[in-house]
Amino acid sequence: MKTIYRTIWLLAMLLVVPAEGWSAGKTEITWYGQAAFKVKTPSGKVLLIDPWIDNPANKNGKKELAELGRVDLILITHGHGDHIGNAPEIAARTKAHLVAPFGLGRTLVAEGLIPKELAGYDTMGNYGGELQLLDGEVKVAFVPAIHDSDVTVPGPPVRQVPGGNPAGFLISIKDGPVIYHTGDTDLFSDMALVGRFHPVDLMLVCIGDHFTMGPRRAAEAVKLVQPKLVVPMHYGTFPFLTGTPAEFAAGLKDLGLEGRLKKMAVGETIIWGR
Repeated sequence: MKTIYRTIWLLAMLLVVPAEGWSAGKTEITWYGQAAFKVKTPSGKVLLIDPWIDNPANKNGKKELAELGRVDLILITHGHGDHIGNAPEIAARTKAHLVAPFGLGRTLVAEGLIPKELAGYDTMGNYGGELQLLDGEVKVAFVPAIHDSDVTVPGPPVRQVPGGNPAGFLISIKDGPVIYHTGDTDLFSDMALVGRFHPVDLMLVCIGDHFTMGPRRAAEAVKLVQPKLVVPMHYGTFPFLTGTPAEFAAGLKDLGLEGRLKKMAVGETIIWGR
C-alpha cells in the first residue's frame, strides 16, 4: 500500500508543476495585451513583438517590464506608439537587435529611439524578404499590411515623422511553430498566399475595428490563411477598439473555423510543442 500511495503522490506532484517547468524543447508564447507578445524558442532565445508591455490592459505591465531579462530580438510591425511601445527602453537595457521594415528602422535610428548598432541591414528588410536570424534558429519574412506607420517623436516639440511601410511578420521557429503576426491591417486577398511558403501554425490577428479590421473581417482573414490555431489581439485596450472575441468566434463559426480559436488572457502563456 505504501508503494501505491507513493506513486499517487508523485503523480499528483507532476500535475501541479507549473507549465513553464516543462517547456524545454518547446516554444512559449506570452500575450501582454494589445499587439505585444513574447516568444521564447526551444533553445531559450527571446523575441518580443510590438512590445508595449505596460499597456492599459496589462495590470502587471510595469512589473513585467522591470523584470524582463534576456531579449534577443525586438520585432516592430509599424511606427505607432502602441506598437513601438517600450522598445527604446528594452533595446537600451538588453541590447536586443531590431527587426523591422527598413524605413521604420531608419527612422527609429535617426530620431535616437534605437541605437544604430542594434538596427543593421542584417535585421531589417521589406515585403517578400526573409531574414535568417540567430544562427538560423529564427526566420522572419515581411508580409504587407494595409495601414499607416507614422512615428510620434517625443518633444518638445512632439513631432510626427514618416515611418516607412507597415508590415506583418511570418516567423518560423526551428523545431517550433510558424507564427503569423498580422500587425495592424485590414483584410486583403493576398493573405491567401501567406501560408503557401510556410504553412501557418499560429496566427495572431487584430480584431479591434476602427483602426484595423473588425472581428468579421478578421474571421475572413483566418479563412484565407488557414492556420492551425488563431489568437485574437489588438482589442479592448481603448474604448474605440470595439471588436470582441465573442464576435470573432461567431464569425469563425459561420465559416466553419470555430475549432481553431484560442482566446488568451492578458499575461497568459501558451506552450507549443510539435
